[in-house]
Amino acid sequence: MQFTGKTAVVTGAAGGMGLVITQELLAAGASVAALDVKPRPAALNDAGAALKYLEGDLTDDAFVAGAMQAAFELNGSLDYLVNAAAVLWFDRDVSMVEIDLDVWDKVLEIDLKTMVHTTRHAVPLMKRSQGGAMVHIASTQALRGDDKPQDAYQASKAAIISLSKSLAIQFAADNIRSNSVVPGPCQSPMQARWGENPQIKQATAEVIPLGRVGDPQDIANAVLFLLSDRASYITGTELIVDGGLTARP
Repeated sequence: MQFTGKTAVVTGAAGGMGLVITQELLAAGASVAALDVKPRPAALNDAGAALKYLEGDLTDDAFVAGAMQAAFELNGSLDYLVNAAAVLWFDRDVSMVEIDLDVWDKVLEIDLKTMVHTTRHAVPLMKRSQGGAMVHIASTQALRGDDKPQDAYQASKAAIISLSKSLAIQFAADNIRSNSVVPGPCQSPMQARWGENPQIKQATAEVIPLGRVGDPQDIANAVLFLLSDRASYITGTELIVDGGLTARP
């Protein structure tokens, strides 16, 4: 899968899945505008001119609009968008009957509304580029309930899947594809608790049919496939990458 001469925007690019997706796109020849509220990570210091790192708040629509324009100017096109930015606050994101509504609003603003910001500014530039592809990172939590709920996170991820399908139908005639990747439990900064309590990670791995938790590389592989021309007839769907977890009875 080659992306030479193409331009991608990746959100949440400072760590975890977003960082690995950024690295893989760069390795495959793409120019990448990497967006995150966090500073540029050392892992991207040697990326060269193909990378434009833009530090800013994705909940700020004006910042996102400027970032999309800056991405377009890299090669005179905007071909790909990956929405990987998200937060998962185990200590504060709880049942909807107990959650602080300010926390609810903030999680949905970061995990869902940022997708609205990026997409609404990306689509016109993709139309100018004669088409494009978007991949949005959801979660298996969007597909199931949980006896230890993170309701705001789950609601936002379910909405991402629904919005992705709507985008796919709205812009198919413009040669713009939209799909979701649905990761299961995955080693990432969101799961910092696993470092503090490896027993939780081990217990999670034991219920996954493939016997391990996911890695950001697993998710990056799926994302690059869905962005690539090899997936040119795939839109409006979701690719579950969970080691078989959701297939369990």
